[in-house]
Amino acid sequence: MAAFDHIAVSAETLEAGVAHVEEILGVSLEAGGKHPHMGTHNRLLSLGRGEYLEVIAIDPDAMKPTHPRWFALDDFAGVPRLTNWIVRVDDLDAALAGAPRGAGRPTDLARGDFRWRFAVPEDGYLPYDNAFPALIEWQSAHPADRLTDTGCRLIRLEIAHPEAKALGAALPLSDPRIVVVPGAKEMRATIATPHGERVLT
Repeated sequence: MAAFDHIAVSAETLEAGVAHVEEILGVSLEAGGKHPHMGTHNRLLSLGRGEYLEVIAIDPDAMKPTHPRWFALDDFAGVPRLTNWIVRVDDLDAALAGAPRGAGRPTDLARGDFRWRFAVPEDGYLPYDNAFPALIEWQSAHPADRLTDTGCRLIRLEIAHPEAKALGAALPLSDPRIVVVPGAKEMRATIATPHGERVLT
């Protein structure tokens, strides 16, 4: 089984990313944590049961890893923006066997008492110019279960890509909220908030 898990907003600094998302959505993000293996840190927002939004950036206090960071963060520059989405699977090895080449290799990771396996691409970039979802297999409690429910919900995730038909056929899940359309590569998340619908790009 595969299901939508979370979206990732990348930023040059965590502070800038948090300020960007909070201004658009009108809600406060909660503390996340650090990822020593990747040299990154994050803040989180519940999108309902089993789903959340993550703001992620390079941790300036962490040692630089010897391998590329996930979400192509080593090459990230500019304003904070929605760069990736993550799909939860029951069996990461099986999911990768059916995924496009370059979807990553299984990596065991941990943050506090959270445990998961994540498909990390060797060069940091996922297939289809990073538009293909990162794959995750949770082996512990889910972070969304510990986040405050602010009433935010993902309504639609639109992924534009020049190879929309091939990308859509390669996706490991069927979710009516996930829409792949032809066009220059871009992601748009429409989110219901206590202040009405807001759009993150």
